[in-house]
Amino acid sequence: MITGEYKTPGGKLVRVDLTLKDHVVVAASVSGDFFLEPDDALGVINQALVGASAKMDTATLAARIEDALPPGTQLVGFDANAVAVAAGRALGSAAGWDGLKFDVIPPVVLPPAWHVALDEVIAAEVAAGRRRPTLRFWDWDEPLVVIGSFQSVRNEVDEAAAARYGMRVVRRITGGGAMFMEPGNCVTYSLVVPGSLVAGMSYQASYAFLDQWVIGALASVGVTARYLPLNDIASDAGKIGGAAQRRFATGIVLHHVTMSYDIDADKMTQVLRIGREKLSDKGIASANKRVDPMRSQTGMSREAIMHAFVDHFMGLYHSRLTPYSSQELAGAQDLANSKFTNPEWTYRVP
Repeated sequence: MITGEYKTPGGKLVRVDLTLKDHVVVAASVSGDFFLEPDDALGVINQALVGASAKMDTATLAARIEDALPPGTQLVGFDANAVAVAAGRALGSAAGWDGLKFDVIPPVVLPPAWHVALDEVIAAEVAAGRRRPTLRFWDWDEPLVVIGSFQSVRNEVDEAAAARYGMRVVRRITGGGAMFMEPGNCVTYSLVVPGSLVAGMSYQASYAFLDQWVIGALASVGVTARYLPLNDIASDAGKIGGAAQRRFATGIVLHHVTMSYDIDADKMTQVLRIGREKLSDKGIASANKRVDPMRSQTGMSREAIMHAFVDHFMGLYHSRLTPYSSQELAGAQDLANSKFTNPEWTYRVP
C-alpha cells in the first residue's frame, strides 16, 4: 500500500491509500476531515481511482473522479483535484514538501537588477540539477521600481518622479503589479521549486499553497495573516504584500513575494500611477493606506524579521544555508546588463 496526503489551501486534509498491481490501482481508500454529501459518494470516489495507471497525471485523475460523481454531490473543504493531488503524491507524480531538500540563501546586498536576474539564473540552476530547490531573500542598495512582465511602463510609472528620486525601472519575468523598492523598505523572497510540488493545482491554489509557510512565519513574529485570492497576503490591519509566479518549460516554478516593511507611501504614490479603479477594487479610499508596514505590527527590525523567516522555514523543511556561487553572481550580472537594464526589454510594453 502507498499513501499520499494533501492539505487543501484554506480547506481540509485529504489522505489517499492505494494498492497497486502491475502498476495499476486495484484498491483505493480516501479519507480526511472533509465533508461529503451523500455519504456513499466516498465509495464512488474510491472506485474512480481503481484502474488508474501509476503513470496517470493529476489532471486525468481529477477528471476520472469528477466524471464519476453523481449530479448534486457536495464536496466541502476539498474537491476532486485535491483527491487527485493526494493520489498523485502516492503514485509519485506529485511531490510533497517533505520529499524535497532545500537550499536557503539568506539576505545578500546586491544591485536590485541582479536580484531580478537571479530569479532566472537560479531557476536554470535548479532545472539543471546544479542546485536544490531554493528559497532566497533579496537585499539591495539602491532604489528601484520593478514592474510586472506585462505592465505598461507609462501606465504604471511616473518616470519623471522616479528620476527625481534616482529610481530605475526594471521589468521582471513574472506577471503581477509594480514593486516600489527602496533600501530597507520591504521584505522580498523567491522560492524556486519543481513543478511536481504544485502538480494538478490551479494557479490560485498554488499561490496559497506555496506561501503556507510564510503565513506561519508571519505568525512567529506576531502578525496574524491570511491569503486573499488571487495573490495577496493580508492582516487584520490591511494588505501586507503580494505574490507573483512563473512556470518554466523546464518544469520549474518560480514564486516570489514582496511584503511591505516601512514604505514611504507618499513617495510611492508619486512614482507609481496607482489608479482609482485599482484602489476601489480593494475597498481602499486612500493610496497611502494600501500597504500596512510590518514594522508597526511587529516592532522588529527588518533584518530580524528576515532572520526569523529563515529560521521558520528551516524548522519546517529539510534545508541547508548556502551562498550564491561565483558563477551564479556572474550570470546575474551578465543578465542584468544584457536584459534587465536593456531598454528593449524594459519598454517591450511601452
